[in-house]
Amino acid sequence: MIVAEQKSSAETRALIGDTKTFLVVGCGTCVTICFAGGSREAAIVAASLRMSSKLNYHEVKVSDVTVQRQCEYEYLEPIKDQVMNVEVVLSLGCGIGVQAIAEHFTDTWVIPGLNTTYLGMPLEQGVGAERCAACGDGILGLTGGICPIARCAKSLLNGPCGGLGNGHCEISPETPCVWHLIYDRLNSQGKLHQLMELQSLKNWKVYRDGEPRRVIRPDLPLTTDFTSEGLSHNEHD
Repeated sequence: MIVAEQKSSAETRALIGDTKTFLVVGCGTCVTICFAGGSREAAIVAASLRMSSKLNYHEVKVSDVTVQRQCEYEYLEPIKDQVMNVEVVLSLGCGIGVQAIAEHFTDTWVIPGLNTTYLGMPLEQGVGAERCAACGDGILGLTGGICPIARCAKSLLNGPCGGLGNGHCEISPETPCVWHLIYDRLNSQGKLHQLMELQSLKNWKVYRDGEPRRVIRPDLPLTTDFTSEGLSHNEHD
């Protein structure tokens, strides 16, 4: 899932400025799981902004709503009337959600209420851990399903660095060395031979090459002409 955290109240208020009417939009998927932008958080943020505005003698009209997913237009369309009736939308979604709202409602000023941090998995309620860097060139099939790109402080591909000590990382002594975890996983499954082949340099071109990454399935029909954005059926990763 995408993990995010709320911006400070001071930064949010600065972004809102002198706006008198705005809508706080929560998202019912990733940011709900990490307790950053679900319906509960949207209601709390809206109430907090109403209270702070009264204390500062700048009363505003704040409403809130939560959609199932901010990143897809079909889930945004039902809140069109609410969006059209405010000056500003405060999105409690990830960066993709913010951009989706801004692109779908082109005449509306949209500001982010969260900082998008990483792709991770929930370990328990309110606790998430980074597990994927979305690098576009994964090697999980060679490392027992454990990602050294996201989980190694140095993103090493061929084993641990010289700072490994007692199975932990030199950067953060409380963090297990990911290559120690990989070794233990492969050893327990009798697949240590997979570590014997030297891995070449990381192909960072598929991660970021000066332009947004995209994936277009050549086996599926396109319902929209994306040529204006430089995308075609032959352009896929």
